[in-house]
Amino acid sequence: MNDPYLNELKADFEDYENQLKKLKKKVLKAKSLEEQAKIIKKIDSIARVMEANQQQAKRVTKSRLKEKKSKAKK
Repeated sequence: MNDPYLNELKADFEDYENQLKKLKKKVLKAKSLEEQAKIIKKIDSIARVMEANQQQAKRVTKSRLKEKKSKAKK
């Protein structure tokens, strides 16, 4: 399904994935526990946003499929 909003959500998700990769490297390089804790909090925050992104994409996909089905019946 080619939908501009879904494409935007997918692009956002990919951006979050890239951010997580960078933060993972930072965690491994971090010297202090405090610095690691801050980075882990950022990772958790991004993970929550990613989860919300996925839920939104799922809802939009269901809605688009329902619209498509109702149009097909007409």
